[in-house]
Parts: sequence; structure tokens; C-alpha cells
Amino acid sequence: MNLALFDLDNTLLSGDSDFEWSQFLIEQGVLDRELFEAKNLAFYEQYKAGTLDIHEFLDFQLKPLSRHARKVLDEWHEEFMRRKVRPMMGDKARQLVAQHKTAGDVCVIITATNSFVTAPIAREFGIEHLIGTDPEQKNGEFTGRVAGIPSFRDGKVTRMESWLAERGWNWASFAVTSFYSDSLNDLPLLSKVKNPVAVDPDETLRKHAQKQGWPIISLR
Repeated sequence: MNLALFDLDNTLLSGDSDFEWSQFLIEQGVLDRELFEAKNLAFYEQYKAGTLDIHEFLDFQLKPLSRHARKVLDEWHEEFMRRKVRPMMGDKARQLVAQHKTAGDVCVIITATNSFVTAPIAREFGIEHLIGTDPEQKNGEFTGRVAGIPSFRDGKVTRMESWLAERGWNWASFAVTSFYSDSLNDLPLLSKVKNPVAVDPDETLRKHAQKQGWPIISLR
């Protein structure tokens, strides 16, 4: 039995669903462009540079969820999938996922992006298992706070190992463990698996992958 882990944004997707969700809300007039667009861009640049304060970002990202009913958010998300997400889902990414599923591998998307945004995307890829940053909920509605450990940097390793333990597994339960990612932020988890794969990597990850002899591929 093998384990295949996939980062989502700029890996399986040719873009960032977190960033695009905020942009979508700005375009819908839900968020004020003047107040939110510059902040959204700044957080995205910090993420790419490896300097993001995840809790500051989550406060920015999750607060808007608490201001609207879940039913309304779900309706917006359907439009978001149509306009923003599906155009970022390329054939090569779909083929990679299909290859692992056909081989009978356990497939998991593990992403820092919150699970409200990413759960429908995981379903669209046909991947049953998702580990994302979980927004806190009360009576089915979002509170604007995060629940548990964000799935980011070392937190991805913690969340992954908890997920495995819940199922009676550990890293040694699998003949091959693979993780596909584009980001320097995923170096902690990439260093845990037997087969780390850099996908259209940022410059820091590219240099690290070349030094370590890790495969470098493109899904674009």
C-alpha cells in the first residue's frame, strides 16, 4: 500500500484558491476592494516568501465567513468553483491524481487553505481525504476563528501524523510515501516522505530539490 499526498494551491491547481476566494468576494462586492485587496496581495507575497504569520492571515481569511449564513456561502462557493477554480484544474494534474488512484494508493490533499474553500475542490479531483485548516463552527455556522492546528509548515506534519494515527497507521505502514508540492513552506513535510516531488516549485524549493536530488516536475 502506498500513500500519495498532494498540496493544492499552485500544485494541483495552477493558482491559489485561498487568494482567489478573497478576490472573488471582492469582485462580488462582499468585501471592500480598497480595504481588502492590498491586504490579500500582501499576505500572498508573504506566503511565497516564507514569512507569513499564519494566525494573522487566518484572522483576515476566516472573519468574512462568520458574517454570512452558511447557505449563502455555499451558493457563492458554487459560483467560485465555476468561475475561478475549474479553470485552474489542468489535465496533467487530473492525470496525476488518476494515476495514483488507479494504482490503489491512499490519496490525500493536505493544504494550508481552509477546508470550507478546499473540500469541494478535493471532491472535484475525486480525492476522498482532505487535511486543511479547519474553520471553527457553531451550530453549522462559522465563528471566524480557527479550530485546532493550522495545516501549515510544521503544522502539516503534525496534522498528517495525527490523521495517520487515527487510522492506526504511521509512515512505516506504506511501502512508498509521496508528497507533491510547489512551496518552500512544505519543506517540513517533504522531508518526511520517501518520495518528495517538487511541482513547478518556487526558487527556494527548486534549489533544495536540486541539491537533494528530488524529482522536479511540471503540471502546467
